[in-house]
Amino acid sequence: MKFYYKLIVLGVLWTVHTVTICKAQKKEKPNIVLIYADDLGYGDLASYGSLDYTTPNLDRLAAEGMRFTNFEVAQAVCSASRAGILTGTYPNRLGLSGALNPHATIGLNPEEETIAELVKRAGNYKTALFGKWHLGHLQPFLPLQQGFDEFVGLPYSNDMWKWTYDMKLATEETHARKAGYPELPLMAGDTIYSYIEDLDDQAELTTRYTEEAVRFISENKADPFLLVVPHSMPHVPLAVSNKFKGKSKQGMYGDVVMEIDWSVGEIMKALEHNGLTENTLVIFTSDNGPWLNFGNHSGSSAGLREGKGTSFEGGQRVPCIMRWPNQIPAGSVNSKLASTLDFLPTFAEILNIPLPERKIDGVSILALLRNEENANPRKTFNYYYQKNALEAVRRDNWKLVFPHEHRTYVGSSPGVDGVDGKTRQVKTELALYDLRRDPGERYDVHKENPDIVSELMNLADQVRDDLGDDLTNYPGKNRREPGKITNN
Repeated sequence: MKFYYKLIVLGVLWTVHTVTICKAQKKEKPNIVLIYADDLGYGDLASYGSLDYTTPNLDRLAAEGMRFTNFEVAQAVCSASRAGILTGTYPNRLGLSGALNPHATIGLNPEEETIAELVKRAGNYKTALFGKWHLGHLQPFLPLQQGFDEFVGLPYSNDMWKWTYDMKLATEETHARKAGYPELPLMAGDTIYSYIEDLDDQAELTTRYTEEAVRFISENKADPFLLVVPHSMPHVPLAVSNKFKGKSKQGMYGDVVMEIDWSVGEIMKALEHNGLTENTLVIFTSDNGPWLNFGNHSGSSAGLREGKGTSFEGGQRVPCIMRWPNQIPAGSVNSKLASTLDFLPTFAEILNIPLPERKIDGVSILALLRNEENANPRKTFNYYYQKNALEAVRRDNWKLVFPHEHRTYVGSSPGVDGVDGKTRQVKTELALYDLRRDPGERYDVHKENPDIVSELMNLADQVRDDLGDDLTNYPGKNRREPGKITNN
């Protein structure tokens, strides 16, 4: 009997040992937390030069991780940018452009592989998205159909509702455009949970997303997870909770950014409380640059040219901070070219899984995160806007801008207190900029550098053959269709 008793004890001990090893192995897979703001400019964080408000939690993230100074979004407008973030693919390759409105019948094609679907190929990952989606509000295109286990948030931008920013000051044109919008829904999963009826409701969005994120971390601490938090703010109309109202010397905009910083701090605390800090990659960035014609309700491009809705650096270049203890050197700064397109392939290399079968445009920047000597994985970048217009190409620090019409914020008075100011359409001619010396794109040097122009022209021809170009009537060989709803 003693012999059998010993066997039973040994069996129990072996089982406990095996379970412990399995749990340890399971947690070797890193958690990924991806947070991005909406319309936050390159100069809107303290570590990037913001004035008259503080961002202590994002300052800490930068001090403990890596701050990127040459980081580009896929395209400088909401839906297109988010498609690039989630798929690692230029949005025009996916048949997506602009900002989808509540009447749209297209969305991100479910056949595309998102970062949520990617991480699930690595094992038992839990996935959630809390915040603004904006990749199709109809059921086949929503997050639960794109690899996410949980979703709470808005299906599109917070300004896509019947209310104008200020009923007394807004123009008749604004009233008319918004009159056809439905009520703005707050969704949970595939269903409408409630409606955002006024700015008081909008003021609770940042807190709501944060509470959902903290809950998700606590409930899934035993499993690896992907948590995506795309904030609705500081996209207009601005709204902030009482916790931060009036806290900034920059007015409402500063208050809103301070609350987003608080949200990042709460998520960091949740990771620390649950013992997950060491094994979690945290990323903070923005979907595109600032909407400058909203004046004191918009952010700062920190001297970069133009803003949201343009292919100039003020629209395309955003802050990006990444922290991953023992993997990313603390307090490091990286000036190499990188993009939101690069998230998906970087996650794939971290998790040692193959890339999607369909062609993507991102490259892994894991070598940059590890600060490897001479690492330079991304050498080129394509600047697309409008439907499928190639407006510029870049190799290293040389950027060649092609003749095109574009929105300009220059020469017009910006709006005040949430009412948008006027913008104009102007045409720019062929120009070459050396972004190392001239990040503001003010000094055209194409005549002085004919060899560089020729090289970038050849690059542009290759891009047009692949992705097309409406400006020069190239259809492109490798574009795909968005998801579509057809009426039978």
